[in-house]
Amino acid sequence: MSRVFAAFRVHTKRTRTIRVFLACALTIAFAHAQKIENALLRVELDRVRIVTLSDAGGANNLIDADPETPLWRIELGLDGVPAVAPSSAHEFYTEPLAGDSTGMRMVWSGFDVAPTPDLRVTVDVTLDTVSPTSHWSIAIDGLAQETPLEVHFPCIGSLAAHEQESLAAPQWLGELTDKPRTLLNAGGQARRLEWSYPGIMSLQCVAFYSAGAPGLYAASDDTAAYGKQFAFFGDGKQGASFEVVQLPERSAEPNGTYRSPYRVALGLLNGDWFAAAERYRAWALQQAWARDSRLKKNETAKWAVDTGLWVWNRGRSENVLQPAAALQAASGVPVSVFWHWWHGCAYDVGFPEYLPPREGAENFKSAIDTAHEKNLHAIVYMNQRLWGMTTESWKARDAAPFAVKGPGGAIRPEIYNTFTKAPCASMCMGTSFWRDTYAGLAAEAVNDLRVDGIYMDQACSSLNCYDARHGHPIGGGTYWIKGFQSLQADIRARCNQGPRTVTLAGEGCGEAWLPYLDLMLSLQVSMERYAAPKDWRPIPFFHAIYHGYCIPYGNYSSLTMPPYDELWPKEFAPAEPLRLLDRKFAQQFRLEQARAFAWGQVPTIANFRPEHLASRAEEMDFAIRLAKLRLRALDFLLHGTMLRAPAMKIEEAEIPVSRLSIYAGQQDTLKEYTAKHPNMLMSAWRDGQGRAAIVVVNIADTPQRVAFILSKREWNITDCTAIHVLEDNDTERGLACNDDAISIDESIGAASTRIYVFSRQ
Repeated sequence: MSRVFAAFRVHTKRTRTIRVFLACALTIAFAHAQKIENALLRVELDRVRIVTLSDAGGANNLIDADPETPLWRIELGLDGVPAVAPSSAHEFYTEPLAGDSTGMRMVWSGFDVAPTPDLRVTVDVTLDTVSPTSHWSIAIDGLAQETPLEVHFPCIGSLAAHEQESLAAPQWLGELTDKPRTLLNAGGQARRLEWSYPGIMSLQCVAFYSAGAPGLYAASDDTAAYGKQFAFFGDGKQGASFEVVQLPERSAEPNGTYRSPYRVALGLLNGDWFAAAERYRAWALQQAWARDSRLKKNETAKWAVDTGLWVWNRGRSENVLQPAAALQAASGVPVSVFWHWWHGCAYDVGFPEYLPPREGAENFKSAIDTAHEKNLHAIVYMNQRLWGMTTESWKARDAAPFAVKGPGGAIRPEIYNTFTKAPCASMCMGTSFWRDTYAGLAAEAVNDLRVDGIYMDQACSSLNCYDARHGHPIGGGTYWIKGFQSLQADIRARCNQGPRTVTLAGEGCGEAWLPYLDLMLSLQVSMERYAAPKDWRPIPFFHAIYHGYCIPYGNYSSLTMPPYDELWPKEFAPAEPLRLLDRKFAQQFRLEQARAFAWGQVPTIANFRPEHLASRAEEMDFAIRLAKLRLRALDFLLHGTMLRAPAMKIEEAEIPVSRLSIYAGQQDTLKEYTAKHPNMLMSAWRDGQGRAAIVVVNIADTPQRVAFILSKREWNITDCTAIHVLEDNDTERGLACNDDAISIDESIGAASTRIYVFSRQ
């Protein structure tokens, strides 16, 4: 059939009449789809769309008939020029890919709506020989002096519906919904769920699956962190479709072509989100960001690696360093400080006017020196992209030209402070002006004030900037992550003096930032406290792939009402900031701490006061026991690889949940609701020696039953001769490990934790 198309193509550049005839002929000819297939996967396409993505033989097709979603769509971003799609091409042909018996090339041309008659779109698709996956790439030629604004490719229309569907997305740490079609078609309206990479989308993989049939695995193999979006969208009728939106680099001198610098994988997923993570992990850990991770290369400061517990406090040193010292003395665990509101400007208002500290430089340095004498270390808050538009420095430094601009050339103000409504501008990471400004401030904080590191808020995110004067490609591209690479290198060059190594932390997590950040703040362990998620729940998607390649930490877990910045308007201050929360929220506190522990994060407590050791002794005892137990299992919980936890029946319970900010007092406003959560959390790990471990945390007020069975062969622990049970009361006991099927059936006490380590001795 491709010969027929080629023949038509040769003779169809004469008149529009012939083109119309050809279009009709192609429609008839392509009633039968083109097919490529191997032993794992079948892909069928007509001239417009994918019609089959299934097992070999055609069973379990992921796609329902969908006449409206083309394989690709090109948005040129030109006034009056509509999007270009396959249906607007008068010429089309296919041919086998050279050297690939199952690969296929598709070519579209003859576009009446294009800005040039020479537009040509080429799509290559190949099949994987290891997994049921197809790989897609696109090339666009003949654009004259234009570069596409967006390339929607590949697109899959109308995923086949099944019972018990789930959608997993790596929104930073990871989130999962069991109601994807409801979210995509809420109220009978077509909705869209979209994640931007690099940024909120921490890695390039999503999974849409069900319990009884193969699901969709989608990923890209971009190793340079080009801007893109992964999106699912509905049709208002319970439909669910998928696409990748590629954001091409738009240079000052376009050459009229776009060739995707990466491929997109579309395939069958036989399993759940963890199966998708394992599949992506096999590729991801071979990439440069994993090989060059600071933790793997032993480049992270020892104190940061050794930290057993983080205190996330705000304000002057007496509200931050002194409580941390008290907790370290009481727990016997190395404590480090995550310090907000140390700066001289109001939070979310006066950035980047951080210096001098609000308590004065000399008092601040004295407090830091005292902390170092107690082996306490501190990283301080410095937002890495915001500049307050009402600050004196905004005008004095003439910062506006270096801010991120939208497609129309305007700054998009961002307002975070609910009390002052002060606008902030996002500064462009592609400009040396901003990088030099920020690096200079960070160097002053580290070298002059002697802090141990910088928390670079909003670091694991990126924006598209359309200001051509900045010297970077406008729109998409790799300039943001390259700019961050330069920024962190400059900070380290200015601050790393003698044996001292500056520690850099960032908000969220992201694979592209692994070589540049020492710590990644992962807060979705406290998702209920800040978001009251109705249809989403957190999952350790990122950790299932990259644990052991960074140090995740962080928690909104707090025992108090929020504090209030002394530099904010007095009239909005709560009557009693840091007032203790009701004890009925104790299980929520334990849930947040348990997730962080079970998922391999460094424990963190927000808004800690020394008096909590007595007034909230049970909650603090739980957190301290977790921190101490983690230090006994760092081979797993810091350096280990996450495994799928064994099946175990776990009862759920309705618990009271508080939803409130941990740092922005809202005049004593606290929203309360109840939610079902499991009484126990489990995780599984393998260390560098091949040992396996199972973590069990009981967050309930009553004992629970721990009952699971492991096959030595399936868990690759055939040489196991002993089970070491690490208890959270500093004790250890042994169990036999002689049979091939290891059966554990015992009780675990209320609000307690243990780790089963399967060892050779």
